Amino acid sequence: MSVRQRAIWPFAAAIAAFWVSGLPAAAQQPPAIPVTVSKPLAKRITRWDEYSGRFEAVNTVEVRARVSGFIDKVNFKDGQLVKEGDLLFTLDKRPYELAVESARADIARFGAQVEFAMADLERAQPLAKSGAISEQTFEQRRSNLSVARAQLQAAQVAVRTSELNLDWTEVRAPISGRISDRKVDVGNLVAGGQAAATTLLATIVSGDPIHFLFDISETDFLRYARLNTSGDRQSRDASSPVRIKLADEEKFTREGVMDFLDNQLSTRSGTLRGRAVVPNKDELLQPGLFGRLQLFGGEFDALLIPDDAVVSDQARKIVFLVGADNVVKPAPVTLGPIVDGLRVVQTGLKPEDLVVVGGIANPAVRPGAKVAPKQGEIKAVASN
Repeated sequence: MSVRQRAIWPFAAAIAAFWVSGLPAAAQQPPAIPVTVSKPLAKRITRWDEYSGRFEAVNTVEVRARVSGFIDKVNFKDGQLVKEGDLLFTLDKRPYELAVESARADIARFGAQVEFAMADLERAQPLAKSGAISEQTFEQRRSNLSVARAQLQAAQVAVRTSELNLDWTEVRAPISGRISDRKVDVGNLVAGGQAAATTLLATIVSGDPIHFLFDISETDFLRYARLNTSGDRQSRDASSPVRIKLADEEKFTREGVMDFLDNQLSTRSGTLRGRAVVPNKDELLQPGLFGRLQLFGGEFDALLIPDDAVVSDQARKIVFLVGADNVVKPAPVTLGPIVDGLRVVQTGLKPEDLVVVGGIANPAVRPGAKVAPKQGEIKAVASN
């Protein structure tokens, strides 16, 4: 380096130092990150708690014959809809028709005995008064009339019994609904009478309405019970509304009401069995079908934010807030269900907090970062 260059270098360095020291402090820091902020939406909402369950027929009947006999005819098509009283199976009637005729013959026989005993007693009355026959003989004839009358009454009962058995050779539908396939074909002998020994012929399940069974957790039960005590929600004795969707449906469009709540919790699962009744005009809902149910859980004031404004921090859920100094700070929150397209925040937020709702995907947006907030608005959407 020449003497001239050595003389110029300190002067140039001094000028550069002057310009650097003279720049504003803001020019030496990275620019603030643009984000959109908004206060949480305060709204009175209706809470709907979701449960999984299955449909079950309101009425289920096992069709069995009340008398034994051979099946003469099957009078339905497997799987068809039947009405109460429809003829389903016909058993061989001949043995029971003979039993009716035999019982009627007994009526005629015992009726004749009654007539003879009455005439015999009438003939004995003047003889007993004159002393021509003993008192014992007279009482014997009176007893014969009483026995004959009892036998006639028993024969009349036997006729009704045999006629009833004859009627039971026609097995009819006890309820309206959809019948299963036949379990026994024509020509087979079926056992009737006692339930344990009878032959299962078919089953019938009712279609409209239909039940939906599900289990309520102990925590939810206690919450419902306390809401009932405070008067904010009626439970057990009230028909609380429900909404249901099937596995291939996105919205809860089917409506029903609660009609039963069990009287004790399961000691194994800690849950309480609940049941709702649902209209089923089109009979799309079938017993055993899986579904999701929303149960009315009361109304309350809540703070709502977009679900994508929530960040996971290990085991916690947090949202980013922006303070008066435009610096991001985390706020742990407890979350509730989705309502009107927004996430309910149960704890951790105040109505006046400014929540980062836009720009949160930027990796630079983190606790302690300086941001340039832009005011936004949280809007609810129509609920399903």
